[in-house]
Amino acid sequence: MQSLNIKTILQRSNYHRPLLFNGVLWFLAFLILLFIFSKGKIPITADYIYTIVFLVIVAIPVSINFYILIPKFLKQERYAIYSILFILNFYLFSFLNTQFFNSILDTLFPKYFFVSYLSEANVYLTYGIILVATTLFKLTEDWFYYNTNENKVLKLQNQQIQTQLSALRAQINPHFLFNSLNVIYAMALEKKEDIKTAIVELSDILRYVIYDSDTERVTLKNELELLKNYISFQKYRGHSENTVDLVVEIEDENFKIYPMLLLPLIENAYKYGFSGDNTSDKIQIEFIQKASDFKFRIENTNGNAQNNLDDNYSGVGLENLRNNLNLVYPDKHNLNIEYTGKTFVVTLNLKNE
Repeated sequence: MQSLNIKTILQRSNYHRPLLFNGVLWFLAFLILLFIFSKGKIPITADYIYTIVFLVIVAIPVSINFYILIPKFLKQERYAIYSILFILNFYLFSFLNTQFFNSILDTLFPKYFFVSYLSEANVYLTYGIILVATTLFKLTEDWFYYNTNENKVLKLQNQQIQTQLSALRAQINPHFLFNSLNVIYAMALEKKEDIKTAIVELSDILRYVIYDSDTERVTLKNELELLKNYISFQKYRGHSENTVDLVVEIEDENFKIYPMLLLPLIENAYKYGFSGDNTSDKIQIEFIQKASDFKFRIENTNGNAQNNLDDNYSGVGLENLRNNLNLVYPDKHNLNIEYTGKTFVVTLNLKNE
């Protein structure tokens, strides 16, 4: 099953718009400075020229801050170096403005007479305000871009997880159905009288497996009922219900777990826990929940020890269980498998969210 290429999708839907960002930023700066330089009156041609040239020159330290200082130092958490370079950038270009700006205007536009719009102190103040304000504006834009991308990633990851879980369930359900139909088929061949009861019991199990388990979480009460129904159904395969020792200790029946985690383990125990001629073979199950912890332990004798280890715990068996646990209980589960030669024990511990 192929996973979604999240990086490729995000590249196709890039929310970072540098042209739009800079367009909005400098347009707003132009309007504000034009208002200041014209002292709130109707601007004349000299006001427009002064404002545009001022913005072009102040764009140099702003761009240095945007595309060198912020990504290389501020975003790398090198705050001390960033602060020093930010101040140097501010003082250098503020000083250059006080020394050369008026000369540049007179050289480029000799036909216009430019009054002194800003004193030397106000030049430093204006540069300081512009650099600080544009920095905040840039960080806000980056924060919005980051959050938008993060939300997109979370949605894509959730879709990917749901797709994988659906595929895993689709593998488990036919596996169980195949085994159960074999039982019904064998009963039909032998013309057993209780085949109708077996079909009804199987339909109850399948209703849960196919429909009721098609949800994110189920209660322990429902999952335990499924296991009991499955154990009861096994009597049609020649296994008495007395072959299972089921210990149940539940504090909260509404404790939620992911559905269909436990049934494959019981299937495995029935499939490989009986030698066929040994009526003393037993399956021991512990179904324990306390507070936010759930423990499921199943132990069976090795009626077919080699297959128990090599056959079932490949493909559909253990691999699916591990995949499910890694998807829905990341860092909140522990799966332990013990093979002693005489017994096969699986212990699963879950921590509720």
